[in-house]
Amino acid sequence: MIEKRPITTFISHFVIIVGIIIIAFPVWITFVAATHDAIRMTQSPIPIWPGDQFFINLKATLWDGISESDTRPVAFMLLNSLIMAMIIALGKISVSLLSAFAIVYFRFPFRMGFFWMIFLTLMLPVEVRILPTYEVVAKLGMLNSYAGLTLPLIASATATFMFRQVFLTVPDELLEASRIDGAGPMRFFFDILIPVSRTNIAALFVILFIYGWNQYLWPLLITNDQSMVTVVMGIKEMLESAEQAPVWNKIMMTTLLAMIPPIIVVVFMQKMFVKGLTETEK
Repeated sequence: MIEKRPITTFISHFVIIVGIIIIAFPVWITFVAATHDAIRMTQSPIPIWPGDQFFINLKATLWDGISESDTRPVAFMLLNSLIMAMIIALGKISVSLLSAFAIVYFRFPFRMGFFWMIFLTLMLPVEVRILPTYEVVAKLGMLNSYAGLTLPLIASATATFMFRQVFLTVPDELLEASRIDGAGPMRFFFDILIPVSRTNIAALFVILFIYGWNQYLWPLLITNDQSMVTVVMGIKEMLESAEQAPVWNKIMMTTLLAMIPPIIVVVFMQKMFVKGLTETEK
């Protein structure tokens, strides 16, 4: 029997509502600023209700840039960020699946030693090894390219460890049955292991896509070609130039557009994301 306590229920709901308001208010202000013209956004007090310039600002920001001096279309920044995030997410998942498969199902010398070497790379993120990584990328001629943006970020010890734990829960009888049916290692990998891991793959895809989308330091370091600018880099550059020529309505429109792809990924994969993080039985 669950005892109902009105006061506790009221306090819990009140705290949740206040938390939602605190989190959502900056997003609301961003949306409101994206619906007004540049002059209104320089006046005090700032508006808290939407204006009528949303679609005008949207078109101008996507295709014309934020100002006369900065004509870079934000649409291409969004495309660069999308390509980078997709390659990083899919690349990390592919490499981690194969490495976990090799560690669990193949017997070779120093197998666990290699696994722990992979796991120890968690202590060496890109920010720690950024100078030698940049030197390698530069010598390979991958500056100002999608390969340079993504390849150094593809390896993932966390995903490898997660898939290893998933594969260890697969009954040995499935492996024996596949051998009896004449299935080779890769057939077993694609027909058994990947379907069993689909919820974990979905959960990791959400996390890794947002990780790739929000990258700032690495793209800033290896790109000086304006055609390779990502949307996160673009927002930072807009904020720096805003001190001289404020165009806050278009800056906020760019920020609003930068929120949309991660939100879409989370919303459409929410069920599988939660299931992949909570599922323990296969």
